[in-house]
Amino acid sequence: MTEPLEDLAREAGVAVSYVDQMGDIRTASPETLRAILAALEMPAATDGEAAETLGALRERDGARRVPEWQVVEAGRLAPAETDWAVTTEAGETVEGGAADTVDLPPGYHRLRVGSDTCLLLAVPPRAPLPQRDWGVTLPLYGLRPAEVGGIGDYADLASAVLALGRQGASFVGINPIHAGFLEDAGAVSPYSPSHRRRLNALHVAVPEGDHPGWSLIDYDEAVPAKRARLARAFERFRAGGGDAEFDAWVASEGEPLRTFAVHQALSEVHGSYWSGWPKALQDARSPEVAAFANGAGDRIVYHQFLQWRAAQQLGAVARAADQVGMSHGLYLDLAVGTHPHGAETWTDPGAFASGVSLGAPPDAFSAEGQNWGLAPLSPRALVADGFRPLIETLRMQLNYARLLRIDHILGFERAFWVPQGAPGTYVTMPKAAMLAVVRIEAHRAGAVVVGEDLGNVPEGLQDDMSDAGLLGCRVAMFERDEERFRPPPEWEPRALASFGTHDLPTFAGWRRGCDIDWRHRIGDIDGETAAEARRDRARDVEEFATLAGGEGVDEMHAHLSRTASALVALQIEDILELEEQPNLPGTVDEHPNWRRRLPLGPEALADDVRVARAAGIMSENGR
Repeated sequence: MTEPLEDLAREAGVAVSYVDQMGDIRTASPETLRAILAALEMPAATDGEAAETLGALRERDGARRVPEWQVVEAGRLAPAETDWAVTTEAGETVEGGAADTVDLPPGYHRLRVGSDTCLLLAVPPRAPLPQRDWGVTLPLYGLRPAEVGGIGDYADLASAVLALGRQGASFVGINPIHAGFLEDAGAVSPYSPSHRRRLNALHVAVPEGDHPGWSLIDYDEAVPAKRARLARAFERFRAGGGDAEFDAWVASEGEPLRTFAVHQALSEVHGSYWSGWPKALQDARSPEVAAFANGAGDRIVYHQFLQWRAAQQLGAVARAADQVGMSHGLYLDLAVGTHPHGAETWTDPGAFASGVSLGAPPDAFSAEGQNWGLAPLSPRALVADGFRPLIETLRMQLNYARLLRIDHILGFERAFWVPQGAPGTYVTMPKAAMLAVVRIEAHRAGAVVVGEDLGNVPEGLQDDMSDAGLLGCRVAMFERDEERFRPPPEWEPRALASFGTHDLPTFAGWRRGCDIDWRHRIGDIDGETAAEARRDRARDVEEFATLAGGEGVDEMHAHLSRTASALVALQIEDILELEEQPNLPGTVDEHPNWRRRLPLGPEALADDVRVARAAGIMSENGR
């Protein structure tokens, strides 16, 4: 590998080599480095170009009198400069010299020294550890049993919140509700959204009922049927003369909402993914898009209407949580990335790196690593834009949630980028600034944030999360060392504990080895490997039962309740003793991902003896 290319990669935060999850050292190829540097808008197609880019980068950074951003404690700040000016987030400008100070509340402020500016991220004190509490996670899409049919909606969620709150739960967690692809019934994964700063309209409740369906959701049937009902709801809205509250909301949301609605209207004509649209329409700011928008007023209003209804109904869910005294209320989930050809990359293309995907390095199950097919935020663009995309994304979730999970928070430290046609490597992210943004936004919303810190966790990240006031995730089936499962008193206090996740087997499925059966059935593992995995699982099941004091779900729940972790999330699939898991990672059609219904409706949770038993166990153990 050439020296200019390596030097530029290191300067740009691109890993020239890294240690994978199996402990092997991987060296990034020149093709990988050149592709990722291009995605960072740092040309390096030749050695000469790499050297030129590196020189320009060093000259720019060396000439700055202040860094591009700095994390500071809220309070009195004394800039160590002979002359400076600070413009606060509220718009007030204070000027001073080396002996002067300025008072900074928590938030985002700008320090100017000469011609250079620095974003000051003033963080509040670390949030205290939440009281020992518990809640339930459930699949929003699956809240309608087969005899009801359709897809679970926000009204169903409000009913579930009321029911579980009356049973004593302090929060109800669901998978991401980011805007999806209304025109593509096959795009069902909540972790591959179209836009993370907009809401999923498929979950908007409409007065017309569904028809009985199968035990698995048939999206090919359910999505067109829901679109038709949403269209009729809009027709009734327009026939009734509209609503002044809607008009005011649209005005307050401004141009970002309108641009999103234009994208949705274009999707109705040209398909969900803008990469397949006519070239002139792939640029949201082109004259052709403006001409389309001028003639599509009614369709634009329709998609604004759907977002308004979603916001209204999620607000009702939050109020339902308050009504039953939930301390945390709605527990939302922030997906790690966005679809490369969805609404978010079309409306805000400068925020994302193109030609690369988020993924994961090689491991025991994936010798070539994983390509998740998600567009990564560009660290350089984030910094240049004052972290606006991250701020807006967090605020959308925290409008409704007082508990928020950030999926794969490992990406705040370093993100694994996979170029087209080449292996991937890590790209360093502005971790301290991103954690500061989370800290500021959580403080403003009065919320608790949980970072999903499972897998190959970079050294020091969990300490940084703790310093920022975030909780980590602790999963019972992984809480062990080489010799034993970890006893409850040894669990991390600043964490949310659970038995598994939506990507893992349920408790009943884990005991039976259902996940191993699925992997064998679809050809991921051969018979010998499956047999060995079943032997290992049988040993784990026996060891866990010994530690928990029994084999049943009640003993498992009691085990979780006794952990030192501040919060416990019980999965509804475990409470109801279901065997099949919601999602099998690495599959699309081989397993019915995101299609399984619960066997009972949300209202029934209020009187279900299994829910009451789980609630009693939590209460008996001080939660």
